[in-house]
Amino acid sequence: MSEFANKRVVVMGLGRFGGGIGVTRWLCHAGARVIVTDSADAAALATSLEKIRDLDVTLRLGGHNESDLDDCDLLVASPAVDQKKSAFFHRAVERDIPITSEMNLFLERCPAIVVGITGSAGKSTTTAMTAAIVSAAASAPDWPRGRVWLGGNIGKSLLDDLSDMRREDVVILELSSFQLENAATIAKSPHIALVTNVRENHLDRHGTLAEYAAAKANIFRLQTERDWLLLPDDGGAEHLPAVGSCRSQVTRFGIDWPRREALVPKATGGGRDRIRLDLTLPGAHNLANAAAALSIARRIGCDDATSTRGLNAFPGLEHRLEFVREFEGVRVYNDSKATSPEATMTSMRAFDGPVIVLLGGSDKGGSYESLGDFVAGRAKAAICFGQTGSAICKAVDAGGGEGVLTMVCSDLSEALIRARDVWATGDVLLLSPACASYDQFSNYELRGNAFKQIVSAWG
Repeated sequence: MSEFANKRVVVMGLGRFGGGIGVTRWLCHAGARVIVTDSADAAALATSLEKIRDLDVTLRLGGHNESDLDDCDLLVASPAVDQKKSAFFHRAVERDIPITSEMNLFLERCPAIVVGITGSAGKSTTTAMTAAIVSAAASAPDWPRGRVWLGGNIGKSLLDDLSDMRREDVVILELSSFQLENAATIAKSPHIALVTNVRENHLDRHGTLAEYAAAKANIFRLQTERDWLLLPDDGGAEHLPAVGSCRSQVTRFGIDWPRREALVPKATGGGRDRIRLDLTLPGAHNLANAAAALSIARRIGCDDATSTRGLNAFPGLEHRLEFVREFEGVRVYNDSKATSPEATMTSMRAFDGPVIVLLGGSDKGGSYESLGDFVAGRAKAAICFGQTGSAICKAVDAGGGEGVLTMVCSDLSEALIRARDVWATGDVLLLSPACASYDQFSNYELRGNAFKQIVSAWG
């Protein structure tokens, strides 16, 4: 920690949801002289600022000032910073200022066994499943490893826990494409890297599918022969560059959906085993998430019986195909985390009966053509709202589905009113927007909570 004593460090991006809090606190405790700069003003950052109020930091809010780069020893960029568009970030590059991220700082110093999980969809559920079953296995007296830690894009910052971590511990990280964007600049990748799938997502940030996939590929780019890369049988893994030339041991997991079986690589040697699962979570995609978690658990040393029990009992995550209630014979699900067309299509596949799907939000730069074709062929009704509502509705109409009802609403509240006008006993009402929430909500959690609040008040 003495390496940061009296160093001048600029943390770029505190974030409205606290993305920079952990690294700011850690740097201050390490003796660094920290400047926190954010394009948002103090009012927007009030909640995050309260959590660093006890620290001796300089605040530069409501915009960035290039003078803060004078004598700067290190710039720590938040994953939320769009590095292509940020003039302040470009000035730091031009000045040859060392640039890092909270995740890079952690990975460089973590002594434990690191499991990294990424993907366009399913990474949060897979990460939570993995943490649940590995934690259960760790409670056994014959557990061969140490403590289990959960962090990354799910949970809290783990920087402050570094001093308590040991070589035998297991760290399970969910890693977004934003967190992986600069991961290749450090000489370390997770010991076990898993990719759930690769589909078009965050093109408003990355520009192309190729650039997005390149960011995802950083999770395994610096693996060695002693490391493992776990890939799905399908799901777009072919988009990942450099898989053929990576040095790690590559193996694949998959599912047999009709038999409800996970296809899991053997712990040693080649081949795969079939493991029957009876999940409470619906859909083939959740079986694939469970197969991914089982594959990781085997590599760590968990026994299949413990893992299977844990997976079958796993209740799921909030805002991810979350069952809310049944009302008037209609089952209602909150899937607000589905912020891409692929995620929505995956969720809709979980249901065999009539689905009324609520779609729309802010634009992330992708196409809605494939979503429109899919919804037109499977939905009973597509109720579209928000900034992208009209575009998605047009895509569904162009899909030419027979009998699918489409309509455009101004917001989520109106969409729910219209849904009640058209549903019938036996239907599923599914909020699965296929878009980000920023047109009307600060994040997908607030959108999902608003949905649940309205639905729960029906009576």
